[in-house]
Parts: sequence; C-alpha cells; structure tokens
Amino acid sequence: MTATSPRFGIWAVVHGSRGAYQDPDEPYNASWERNRDLVLGAEELGYDSTLIAQHTINPHIEDFDQLEAWSAAAAIAALTKRIEVIAAIKPYLYHPVVLAKMALGIENISRGRFALNLVNAWNRPELEKAGIGFAEHDERYAYGREWISVVSRLMDGERLTYKGRHFDVRDYVLRPTSLYRQRPTIYVGGESEPARALVADHGDVWFINGQPLVDVAELIANVAARPRAAAPPLRFGLSAFVVARETSEQARGEHERLLALSARDAPMKAVQRQNTDPKVVMMQTMQKSPRVGSNGGTAAGLVGSYDEVAERILAFHAAGVELFMLQFQPFEAEMRRFALEVMPRARQLTAKGIGPAERLVRSG
Repeated sequence: MTATSPRFGIWAVVHGSRGAYQDPDEPYNASWERNRDLVLGAEELGYDSTLIAQHTINPHIEDFDQLEAWSAAAAIAALTKRIEVIAAIKPYLYHPVVLAKMALGIENISRGRFALNLVNAWNRPELEKAGIGFAEHDERYAYGREWISVVSRLMDGERLTYKGRHFDVRDYVLRPTSLYRQRPTIYVGGESEPARALVADHGDVWFINGQPLVDVAELIANVAARPRAAAPPLRFGLSAFVVARETSEQARGEHERLLALSARDAPMKAVQRQNTDPKVVMMQTMQKSPRVGSNGGTAAGLVGSYDEVAERILAFHAAGVELFMLQFQPFEAEMRRFALEVMPRARQLTAKGIGPAERLVRSG
C-alpha cells in the first residue's frame, strides 16, 4: 500500500551540484552552511524528507569538499521540526554497535524523525585507501546483511548476543532506545539480487534508482512479492532529477542545457567509472541513456511541463512509489519552483481520485 498522497524529499548537496559541476548558475558549494539552509528551506516549503549521502571523500573529484553525513544529520535533526532526516551508511566504515548507538541518538534528537539508508559501497578508493579493503560485490552484501541484523536488533532494544562470520557481540544492550517509536526507519539501496533479498528481509523502504516507469513497476512487483516474516509491507522510494517548466518546450530546452553542461564532466565521470565495481547495478542502469543527475537522474522522465511532471509522479505513485527523493539544478531555485508549481498539482490529482489506469495513460 502506498501513502494516500506521494511524499517528496530532497537529496542534500553533500558534494555540490547534483547534475553538472560546471554550471555558472550553481557554483560548487558543499558546505555545512549551504546544506543547513537547504534543508531548512525544504522543510518550510513542505518537503517531507531529506537524504544525506555518505562519502568520506568526494566520489567525483577527491580534492573537492565533501560533507560528512552523520555529524550533519545530527545537527540538522536538532534544527528542524518536521522533516524526516535520512543518513546513508556504508557498513564497512562503522562497527554495528557504534552505529546503532549513533542512530538512536539522532532518533531522539529528532524526536522520532530519523532513518538510516543502508548502501553497500561502490566507490573503491574510499575503502581501499583507508586500508579497509574492497570486498567482492556479493560479499559486501553478505557483510551488510549481518551488519544490519545486529544494528536493527540493537535499535529495537534487544539485549543481544550474536556470533557470525564478522561480528561477535556479547550481552549488549543500548539505552535509551527510541522514545517515540519502535526504532528508526531502515531504507535500503541497491537493485542486484543480493540487494533485493536484503531489503525484503531487513528493510522498511526500498530506494530505487531513477528509470522508466515500466522498469520501476517490474522492480516493485518482484520485491513486493517476496515473503517478509512478520514485518509490515515493504514501502518504496524513487530517486529522480526534475526539470519542470510552464511548457514542455521550455523544460526540454533546460534539459538540453543541463545535458550539455554535464557532458563537460566526462573526464570526471571516466575516473568515477574506473573506481566503481562493474557489478553495481546502479552504474549499469545509468549507462543505458543520456541523463542528468546521480542515481538515475532524469531517466525517471520527470522532465516536462508542470502538469506533465505531476501526472508522471502520480503514475509512479500508482505503481507503488511512496517517496520521491528529488534532485534539482540550480538546487535552491528549482526546489522552490517544484514546491510551488508541481506539488499542488500532484496533490490535486490525488484528491480527485484519478485511478492508476488513467495515470498511466496520461504519463505517456
């Protein structure tokens, strides 16, 4: 079951621009101050969530600034009042006992608005240069599965004794647990078979990378059909880069501008491909067609007039997407445009009770 209305979130600009690094309308800025103001602005505009991606070094250009995710998440949790704060986590960087304690701390700072997003790493130098090592793809997911099983049980308040391949935890309990609900929400990213199995067993929400509606619907159907023991039904989120304008022609023109700017980043992208595990499904998907933005970006098709983008959002929502985690460029101005022009249209379509079949037809 999806929420009655779609929810909207923003990607924090933890490593600067989300679409193209050489845009004169958005100079490079990954500072704490910018991210703080961006999230506070998003909350004021009515956005429901923010995702703070985790990288210890910039995954595009290692000499560029990179915001630290978990310290930023704690600070943002203290400054905001309503918006959900999601911090990504790569299991090899933190022992599960330490991370579970941090998560519960931010959960209570936020008064029950915190979530973690489990990702199993694709940027090889981040781990190799630290001496941690970069395991093979499926082994990283096996490690992540054991890691999240320890984290989730400790966040639940269980007094845990656990011995596995990687962890030996003895009579460990964390207090306080969440003062507002059972535990923080667990998001899971990744679309490989090990990722699908992991989210079905341990996740609350599956993050899907931006791609066409038919592909997203197939992914949702595949994972939603998997057994989940006594857990509630899995929910689904989608990453997407939005280019919305008053007319389709204006949106296409802006999309072409961003594509041209993005093409200037080709040398940077070549280094990124070299540093990426070729088995990562996200990277395979992103090579299928030109697009702007990370994690699939404009491949989700949210490029068009305000009405067209709203209708396509509702088509994805009908297929099962609850949360749309959005990117823009220039971020602040386009985030505001979306909130003022597209959000009301999407909510009006929901209120009118337009059915899934009609939404699919309208989406084209």
